[in-house]
Amino acid sequence: MNFLHSDDLSREQINEIFEMSDKLKGMNKRPLKKSSPILALLFEKSSTRTRISFESAMIQLGGSPIYIDSRTSQMSRGESLGDTAKVLSGYVDIIAARMYSQQDIEELARHAEIPVINALTDLEHPCQALSDMYTIRNEFVKVEGLRIAFLGDIAANTANSLMVTASKLGAGISLVGPKGYMPDERYVKLAKKYANVEVTSSVKEGLADCDVIYTDTFVSMGQEEIAKERKALFSGYQLNAEALRYAKKGAKVMHCLPAHRGEEITADVIDGGSSMVWEQAKNKMAVEKAILLYLLNAKS
Repeated sequence: MNFLHSDDLSREQINEIFEMSDKLKGMNKRPLKKSSPILALLFEKSSTRTRISFESAMIQLGGSPIYIDSRTSQMSRGESLGDTAKVLSGYVDIIAARMYSQQDIEELARHAEIPVINALTDLEHPCQALSDMYTIRNEFVKVEGLRIAFLGDIAANTANSLMVTASKLGAGISLVGPKGYMPDERYVKLAKKYANVEVTSSVKEGLADCDVIYTDTFVSMGQEEIAKERKALFSGYQLNAEALRYAKKGAKVMHCLPAHRGEEITADVIDGGSSMVWEQAKNKMAVEKAILLYLLNAKS
């Protein structure tokens, strides 16, 4: 079993992973100590939270992580993804891959004989969405019936994964971005199968009655050359005190980090009483522990 897409897991499986996360969060025992599995972290893109949380998660479970920078591997000299997958399958027990292309991670998984986890691609960030929804579930107890707004780059990989995961758990989604800048219709269509999804260019309308406001960087990895244009495009969609006032009283704020203070979010908001950002980051490791354990158990 792989975890490549946000839609790979059913609502029941997501809740099972959340329950596992609850148990693993405060557990001192190492449930995988006897089998000592090895996790390969195959990364084409830089990372702080995803890399370190996965490494720490595997160590705390009783296994061992190996970090592979694609730039210093034979992939940089043209070794195919298929050959890489076959070789890694003989050395390690599970792979978490961070790749530029969703197509590439699917190619890797096709040739791998072990589970493959999507640790971010151009289209999806499913582990992030799971830890985000775990954080929301812990704060609000019940996800069903909540309204979550994504403000800013509504066509980003984080937006795609969040709308699918949140809607599958019964939360309504409001996508708030510049006029003419549309989210990926494939993910909107998929999310609408489970819950209500609205798209608007009005910050006031989009954030009205929202329980959670989520934002992400305006310039993702690989978009540095057009940073100036993107910052101008999203300048009216900053998560600041004024925007927060449009949401429900007591609404919470989320950001998957890294944050660029003064661009997509202001310092007073990310550090303020409405912020769940630091708990959100902390929860990544608990949820990734559960994902690793779930997939390794499914494999055995």
